[in-house]
Amino acid sequence: MIEAGDAIKMVYAEVSVIIPCFRCVDSIQRALTSVYEQTLRPYEVILVDDCSSDGTLDFLHKLKSEFPEQWIKIIALPQNAGPASARNAGWASASQPFVAFLDSDDSWHPHKTAIQLAWMKNNPEVSITGQDCVAILDEPTSPKPSIDDIAFYEVSGNQLLAANRFSTSSVMVSSSLDIRFYSGKRYCEDYLLWCHAIFSGSKCYRYHAPLAYSYKPRYGDSGLSGNLWRMERGELFVYHFLFKKKLIGLATYFVFGAWSIIRFVRRVLKVFLGMNNL
Repeated sequence: MIEAGDAIKMVYAEVSVIIPCFRCVDSIQRALTSVYEQTLRPYEVILVDDCSSDGTLDFLHKLKSEFPEQWIKIIALPQNAGPASARNAGWASASQPFVAFLDSDDSWHPHKTAIQLAWMKNNPEVSITGQDCVAILDEPTSPKPSIDDIAFYEVSGNQLLAANRFSTSSVMVSSSLDIRFYSGKRYCEDYLLWCHAIFSGSKCYRYHAPLAYSYKPRYGDSGLSGNLWRMERGELFVYHFLFKKKLIGLATYFVFGAWSIIRFVRRVLKVFLGMNNL
């Protein structure tokens, strides 16, 4: 049980954390604890149960009782709608000027919120910051790496089209961003949001520091990311969406579509050769 006195002493970050939850009894406590143990703790965590059928919702309520009162909000969706809709539901309920996303099977470095929030508050023209998650496959309970130096670099539209530069669990967005996830979309819904934002004029920056962690291979494993062909179709949909919105031209559409297919073939080969975390 978390002591109530700890919450009174804490200075909270102006951040709402959104965690979509679907059949995540085995991993959600690790994710939630990593948020609670932030050196600058987010103001609230919003857990969105995506109509799980395995007791996840009951487990979320149990976890809620173990943390400070009102720190956790729980939203139960009436039907399974996918991570995009779950995140949007949480986003609509967020009360803070910054929103951070975390998947239920990932976790954060204890200094993530403090580092990311301070930089974004000092750079209010930036809408999105993030990075790739660091994979921790052998020892999930090992100490997190120390943070020595950290720098943020602007990501261009073409850089983002060439490869998704942001793992969802690393991303923090400003409330000034008025674009949301594509409701109902289950593959590359995060990549679509980042691309839609940057080609609509939002600034996106990437940082180089091990602040977010995944506990499975980058692709070819369980979960949505494991379905390579559907993920590829989702990525191609992103380019088609941007083209239809007249945010990219025909040549860009075809060039990056072809590049995506080449990368897909490479991913398949890596999975076949057991190199899918490289």
